[in-house]
Amino acid sequence: MASADIEKIAHDHAIPPETLHRAHAHLVNEDHLRRSLSARQVQMIAIGGTIGTGLFLGTGKALATGGPASLLLCYSIVGGIVFMTMLALGEMAAFVPVAGSFCTFAGRYVDDSFGFALTWNYWFNDAVSTAADLVALQLLVQYWTDVFPWYALGIIVWVLVVLANIINVRAYGELEYWLSLLKVVTIIIFIILSIAVNAGGNIGYGYIGAKYWTQGAAPFVGGIGGFASVFVTASFAYGGTESIAITAGETRDPARVLPRVVKNVFWRILLFYILSAIMIGFNIPYDTPGLSTKSSRTSPFTLAFQMAGSKSAGSFVNAVVLTSVVSAGNHATYCGSRLLYTLGANGHAPKVFTRLTRYQVPWVAVMTTSLVSIVLFSLSFAGSGQVWTWLQNIVGVSNQLSWICIGIASLRFRAGLKAQGKEHLLPFVNWTYPWGPWICIILNSFIVLVQGWTSFSPTFGAVDFVSFYLELPVFALMIIGWKLVKRTKLHKASEMDVETDVYTKEDREPEETSWKSKGKRIGTWFCF
Repeated sequence: MASADIEKIAHDHAIPPETLHRAHAHLVNEDHLRRSLSARQVQMIAIGGTIGTGLFLGTGKALATGGPASLLLCYSIVGGIVFMTMLALGEMAAFVPVAGSFCTFAGRYVDDSFGFALTWNYWFNDAVSTAADLVALQLLVQYWTDVFPWYALGIIVWVLVVLANIINVRAYGELEYWLSLLKVVTIIIFIILSIAVNAGGNIGYGYIGAKYWTQGAAPFVGGIGGFASVFVTASFAYGGTESIAITAGETRDPARVLPRVVKNVFWRILLFYILSAIMIGFNIPYDTPGLSTKSSRTSPFTLAFQMAGSKSAGSFVNAVVLTSVVSAGNHATYCGSRLLYTLGANGHAPKVFTRLTRYQVPWVAVMTTSLVSIVLFSLSFAGSGQVWTWLQNIVGVSNQLSWICIGIASLRFRAGLKAQGKEHLLPFVNWTYPWGPWICIILNSFIVLVQGWTSFSPTFGAVDFVSFYLELPVFALMIIGWKLVKRTKLHKASEMDVETDVYTKEDREPEETSWKSKGKRIGTWFCF
């Protein structure tokens, strides 16, 4: 339909032209993404988004640079921020489940230039995340050997991830489901085993207790700089939690499924992150060799299993960590491709990115995101450990910017609903509103500014400074640039589009009912 026809219909029926344009774009583009992800898959994907390279490897770097107290405090603070962010995001995503998720919300409820900058920022975040996961493979393989070609495994996994994302969305969902299930089981075993190791069930260490909290410079290593630097590591580790809402555009009955997923984020944070941080701080000394160096990095999870048994136990968990890296890369590629698709659908990028396969997969977006990731992966020639740290910093700051934007979008979304008298239509209500979004905005902004302390002290590190603060001016320039080019304006609450893409009971699709799908739920029940 031509733009002039849309304008005429809007005039004849007294409908805001912007609302009708968006509805038309929805029919032309958004519905082309097939709702093939089941509740079983989405629930486990939510867990996959919260367990990845940042937890298995990032905790080791955090322990080495900040000590056990910094590890626990920073992961707890960021975990609280993520929980409040997810409540705000879940409220919006359950009401308007679209593939662009919070990036679309930023443009719709705040300003189109805001959504433009955030979507490009988070797309690059996902591309960098995939590259970081590929680099992490090399670090993990070094546990066994240094002679294996650094690029071989990364390329193999990259091809696997591309195939899983380009075949169809069910292939992505199934791969992510089983890999996530393996990670969940491993984390639970790790926590139980760590308690036994600390109590004396280890080889050659005896009763450990809390002695590593007072050893050397512990519990706070590196002073205020070491403490502040752990925030970006924690933000990298939690990154991906918010991206579960991106699956809303391909989720069956999102108004019912997403609130269920969001409500259980608290328990996942407590179990997978806080308890893991506690046990790592108790059982692993911050000065353990290989925990964090420029050339290598050993997972503290691997060290804990090794302490409990033998080299074979360490090898087993290191292999599990490898699968978690594949899962994290798979998830990041999926989210990145959907955001690039959204950019094309919203006119923020060339329309070529909206091209779909016969299985309704945005193949151009998948290949473009994957190619950027493999190019960034090639930077590991500079040293895998150092490159992984730089990529981790960039992704961590990008995650923090996204959480700030989600808070702002949430406040504007509620303002629009209130002005138009539609708050009663919410299928899921964020009980922390309005103080929750405000805490996320203020606390995240403070953390973003202080976490780069180590790049200034004791000496100025130009490369580290860039990795900590590059995102800030780029994000601001993208907002200003798009605003100047397109002359965008802040959306007024009374004129805000809170109708298009709203999901209702009539849109529901039947759940999986086969014996096979019911059997697969076995791995999901204990996570909720």
